[in-house]
Amino acid sequence: MAIALTMSRERWLAWLCFMPLAMALVGCEGLLPNVGGPPPNLYTLTPKSSFAKSLPQVNWQLVVEEPVASGGLNVDRIALRGTPTELKYFARARWTERAPRMVQTLLVESFENSGAILAVGRKAIGLRSDFNLKTDLREFQAEYFGSDGIPTIRVRLNAKLVKQPLRAIVASQTFESVIKSGGKDMDQVILAFDKALGRVLRHTVEWTLSQPRG
Repeated sequence: MAIALTMSRERWLAWLCFMPLAMALVGCEGLLPNVGGPPPNLYTLTPKSSFAKSLPQVNWQLVVEEPVASGGLNVDRIALRGTPTELKYFARARWTERAPRMVQTLLVESFENSGAILAVGRKAIGLRSDFNLKTDLREFQAEYFGSDGIPTIRVRLNAKLVKQPLRAIVASQTFESVIKSGGKDMDQVILAFDKALGRVLRHTVEWTLSQPRG
């Protein structure tokens, strides 16, 4: 009898182990506990709204294309580097959209906020432009190279102003900003991202609008 009870217990344990798999196979995985943990916190950055008083007014139309970025930056995850040769991401933290798409949106809004251009928009809206702004997002990460555990945010953007319909590059410039975070907290890191990108946005807008129509 003792042997029979032992076998029954083993079968019962085996059945308990099998039940979650069976439930998943019949589409009942929603009944299982969420082992993935809480959803990530979502963050976004802000456009620029203040520019040099000498900013010229231009009467041409501009299309801002989505920045080109490496595969490691062309994601909605927030990148960090522990060494110059590694790329990782913050856990439980995401941008609200892919980083290049977010930067494109903020560039368009920054140009609009300048009040100094006839029209600006994305290529997708069908705007017939006089110029296209092509950009390359080359750095967009928090760098933990120091010993204090507080990151430095680095943003680097290469911009090319292309005259249409000739598709000729009339000017090219790289803008870089490096900002030390105020602390280790994620909100402080995001604030440093906002300041670093804000400088790059402002310089990009001012540089673009200062180029002769030619």
